[in-house]
Amino acid sequence: MPRIPLNHAQLHSDQLNERLEMSTAEIGLAVRTTNCLEEKGILTVYDLLQCQPEYLLGISNFGEKTLEEVYAALEVIGFPRPGRAQVGKPR
Repeated sequence: MPRIPLNHAQLHSDQLNERLEMSTAEIGLAVRTTNCLEEKGILTVYDLLQCQPEYLLGISNFGEKTLEEVYAALEVIGFPRPGRAQVGKPR
């Protein structure tokens, strides 16, 4: 198996960290959705990825349609839903 050069691995790691540190407002969610998440202290992509769908659906004014919006936004930045293959490259 070929080795990944350290600089490539570091670059990948840095890019992943940048995406995890993005605020929920930066990933293209509606203002209402961002406000719902922020009220619960979910401020970054990392925070959002730690939440189970059931928890998100328990947030006031956060329904199935909003959950789909969140999944779509996460997929765009390279975080596919569990069980789904990633299509394309992350930004």
